[in-house]
Amino acid sequence: METERALLTLHHARLPEAVLRRLLEQHPDPRIALEAARHGGLAGRLRGECLAALRRPDTARLASDLDWLSRPGHRLLGWQDPDYPPLLRRSPNPPAMIFLAGDACLPWHAQIAVVGSRRPSAGGRARARRFAEAFASAGWVVTSGLAEGVDAAAHEGALAFGRTLAVVGTGLDLAYPARHAGLMARVVAGGAVLSEHPPGTPARASHFPSRNRIIAGLSLGTLVVEAALRSGALITARLAAEAGREVFALPGSLDNPLARGCHRLIRDGAALVESPEEVVAALAPVAEALAGQLRGRLDDAEGASATAPSVQPPSDPDHKRLWSALGHDPTGLDELAARTGLTVASLSSMLLLMELDGRVVNEHGRYARRT
Repeated sequence: METERALLTLHHARLPEAVLRRLLEQHPDPRIALEAARHGGLAGRLRGECLAALRRPDTARLASDLDWLSRPGHRLLGWQDPDYPPLLRRSPNPPAMIFLAGDACLPWHAQIAVVGSRRPSAGGRARARRFAEAFASAGWVVTSGLAEGVDAAAHEGALAFGRTLAVVGTGLDLAYPARHAGLMARVVAGGAVLSEHPPGTPARASHFPSRNRIIAGLSLGTLVVEAALRSGALITARLAAEAGREVFALPGSLDNPLARGCHRLIRDGAALVESPEEVVAALAPVAEALAGQLRGRLDDAEGASATAPSVQPPSDPDHKRLWSALGHDPTGLDELAARTGLTVASLSSMLLLMELDGRVVNEHGRYARRT
């Protein structure tokens, strides 16, 4: 458990995420990374409380965290870990570490996020469940935030026919809201629950927008079922768009205030959908690419000689047009759409394929050829 102890010590020192990611890239062994943070050149640039936490960690807290990690199905995935989810790694500002309970392979599977109001209409709740059931039946993992309303309906629907993943804003030993403890246990048993926060972390308002970036970063697409104009679901949708992922929204009645957020998303370029099949059809090409990566990873884990197939896009005219439009200066989706004449939806799919193949880099929703 020395690797986990080193990771936890780094985590509790509250280093900036970008600094921690860079440290673990430079020193993939967390024990060496910890020593570099304590005594290397980085130490001179750290705040006093960070350096104190690195050199004199809270041993009682470390012991409690290590006890949690020692239980079956519990993992701590650091930035250097080959099991760290690849799509999350390619999103803006990913967490340097994530705690996981459940199936550690699940974050590698193709996911659709289903998000929306905590207080949906009866129709909105039913639609969230129906779409999640259809996605799970088609083999997708349904990702949401374990909150009341649309999130809970999505998890329930997915569990009835397949698998689901929850991202929470607390430690994984706590459920929020507390009455979702049973649902959380079922999600762990039938999927996985993730958090960037260590065990014992209570719910705080600032944790939930931060949690939303993980939901968006893990998923190939985000579906907003119902949302008011001021809604956390709209934050998730915006973060998904910034990560180059697809955003879908369900239209609603003009008299329903919870439809206004979806209508704004549609005006801003989200795809209007009326059936689960429309979402699945739009995401199928990038899902197949991700499936190829997963097959290669599982083969390697089993010692097989096969390697993951390339996810390089085929040489069709649209891909050639996009490649010609890309330069070495970061370019937004709107500008690429103007240069190529292609839709933002099709560009997002092609760009994600190019990212997975290492040909394109995404910098806060702007794309450039990788040098």
